[in-house]
Amino acid sequence: MRLIARFIGFLFATTALLFVVGAGVAGLLLYQYTQDLPDYSQLKTYEPPIMTRVHASDGSLVAEYARERRLYLPISAIPPLVKEAFISAEDKHFYTHAGIDPEGIVRALIVLGQGGRRVQGASTITQQVAKNFLLTNERSFERKIREAILSFRIESAYTKDKILELYLNEIYLGLGNYGVAAAALNYYGKSVHELTVAQAAYLAALPKAPSNYHPFQNRERAIERRNWVIDRMVENGHLARDVGEKAKAEPLGVNPRVLSPNDFAAGFFAEEVRRELGERYGEKKLYEGGLSVRTTLDPKMQLMARRALVDGLVRYDEAHGFRGPMRHIDISHDWGVPLAEIPALGDVAPWRLAVILDLADQSARIGLQPRREKSGEVEREREVATLTNAGLKWTRGTGSRASLVPGDVVYAEPLDGKPGQYRLRQIPEVGGAIVAMDPHTGRVFAMVGGFSFDQSEFNRATQAYRQPGSSFKPIVYATALDNGYTPSSIVIDAPIEIDQGPGLPPWRPDNFEGKSSGPHTLRYGIEHSVNQMTVRLARDVGMPLIAEYAKRFGIYDDPPIYLAMSLGSGETTLLRMTTAYSMLCNGGKRIKSTFIDRIQDRSGHTIYRHDERTCQGCDAPSWQNQAEPRLIDRREQVLDPLTAYQITSIMEGVVQRGTGQRVKAVGKHLAGKTGTTNEAKDLWFIGFSPDLAVGVFVGYDQPRSLGGSAQASQFAAPIFRDFMTMALKDKPDVPFRVPPGIKLISVNAKSGLRSTGQGSILEAFKPGTAPPDTYAAGDSSPRAQAIQPDADRLVGTGTGGLY
Repeated sequence: MRLIARFIGFLFATTALLFVVGAGVAGLLLYQYTQDLPDYSQLKTYEPPIMTRVHASDGSLVAEYARERRLYLPISAIPPLVKEAFISAEDKHFYTHAGIDPEGIVRALIVLGQGGRRVQGASTITQQVAKNFLLTNERSFERKIREAILSFRIESAYTKDKILELYLNEIYLGLGNYGVAAAALNYYGKSVHELTVAQAAYLAALPKAPSNYHPFQNRERAIERRNWVIDRMVENGHLARDVGEKAKAEPLGVNPRVLSPNDFAAGFFAEEVRRELGERYGEKKLYEGGLSVRTTLDPKMQLMARRALVDGLVRYDEAHGFRGPMRHIDISHDWGVPLAEIPALGDVAPWRLAVILDLADQSARIGLQPRREKSGEVEREREVATLTNAGLKWTRGTGSRASLVPGDVVYAEPLDGKPGQYRLRQIPEVGGAIVAMDPHTGRVFAMVGGFSFDQSEFNRATQAYRQPGSSFKPIVYATALDNGYTPSSIVIDAPIEIDQGPGLPPWRPDNFEGKSSGPHTLRYGIEHSVNQMTVRLARDVGMPLIAEYAKRFGIYDDPPIYLAMSLGSGETTLLRMTTAYSMLCNGGKRIKSTFIDRIQDRSGHTIYRHDERTCQGCDAPSWQNQAEPRLIDRREQVLDPLTAYQITSIMEGVVQRGTGQRVKAVGKHLAGKTGTTNEAKDLWFIGFSPDLAVGVFVGYDQPRSLGGSAQASQFAAPIFRDFMTMALKDKPDVPFRVPPGIKLISVNAKSGLRSTGQGSILEAFKPGTAPPDTYAAGDSSPRAQAIQPDADRLVGTGTGGLY
């Protein structure tokens, strides 16, 4: 007995010693692994990267910018069906365990004891949160221990719902989607509340290995895994068996959402917004900050703008002939495969790439580029169509057309109302841009910076600095009108010689027509874009003053004061010029062009608003017979409203009688000005209706002549005309608003003197500047007078003179 007692005592002592040693070792290991654990309290303030979303003015989604496509949803906004699907698939005891799965720990130890190099075992949702948020993806025994310790701490610090919220918003679910909200939207085009049982189960099947259950590349495995999740939901009591069986019979039904600014032909617009957001807030906030951006984009007007610009550029390009095919491919076998490999521009629809299959005298048979299936594979179906004689006639006879041979790759556009018939197209070499904005606020409704954003991201509306040519002249004349001249003031159209200093030849500006026509009114100088009148007027008014006005209007930042600047020899952008014309239209109020109305942060707080007006009285708690609320507009007045109307009235004459007569076909009250630079390297037309300002530019990216006889009235003005025809189609014809103080007096269009007979027009005069009611005998026509030595000093103090 004593021996047994001693043995039991020894056994007890040994066991106790081993327990103490084991506890010490365990404590030491626990101490070691907890020393450098990350701080789990950061989960309380965790803000995951969320994508920035850009909307048009009507709420349409235009673009998304993100490194991780994620939309954050609080747990209260996630429906029970989605929660149950993920819990059944990932951690059925989630609401009852303390953070770890004992079975998983045992399984990992067994694998380790068998010499396994990779630890196996199912992690709980809490462990996945610990790993995804606080640890790395390293597969090791040490990481498992750290993960388990963190899981216990997370469970003690946060509610189950908070842990589940973090998990469902963080996990990667394939195809670039993070979190259930983004996955539901991009897999099915639905919110989480609209998901069916089968759809929720498929999303819950993805966290383990999204690429293994790809909806197109591994479709059968994806369905098998989804059905396994549905069975677990039935087994756990979340679904009735018949509901589960019905859901298992459904196809995957994945239809990935494709979002592209090309849907609105808004590639240039969206890029301008992205660039501005990056400059304003930095790349991190742009791609991770979850900004909600409401832009000024009008989707309908944007499509009109692109159509007008493309038609105009193609019209010019095709007038200069066919340049030949894009490339050549082998069509001896299946022509669809090599044709599908050629990158096609994504924003030139309905144009499509096509290959010439065979040629006849009056037509050609073409094969259209096959589309791709959602899996990325080329469709097996082959579409064949015909290039008709009507679609080939612009190639200028048989010479250019004869250059086509079977295997040549070209673009083709379907003919309206003629199925199977196409027109030959080619990408224009010439560039151009169009901008449309609200002249009262600077909100840009539409902007197209070139023929194709996919072809070239260079924005010719905002990045191309080009000479505005004669489109700058209204600024010169507005300066004169604001400083003493009237629309009826006379300026001589005659050769003028400007001394450029010692050793330099004198500058002798010519008119476009190459001849001079004597004295004319200021109105005539703008309507017919007379260079010599403009230079003489600029010399009279003074270039320093004109340069100051150009800066006020935002055309130039620091313009030189050479007289050549009066003819638009400086460089500026289309957006700046359109903004300047908007100020002429709106009565001389300063505006800032903008592509963004307002920006909200991830919490919904407005952090930027373009409209800087304040509302006086809008915050009244109740109605107590106070004055009605009033919008306070503190914008600077850059031009006298009366002057602004005078120059607007003169530019109406450009459309009615001058260089912009092609625009008259719109049939609405419009004002504008053409601009053609030396050698016709740049063509402009900028104009406006009372509530819409539009600018058009046409020119090669590397400046060269558009043709010896090319004029803005031929190529830029028709683009403006076509756009305005579409944009104003259902709008009433509203005359320009006449500001108080303006007197409309009937004058002779040629002389500027009072007249009510044939050839008279209504001219706008400021108080005290109207022509006299009577004239001395023999003084009924304009005449030139000698310029006095102090004429520069006198300008601005009277009503103008005979120059």
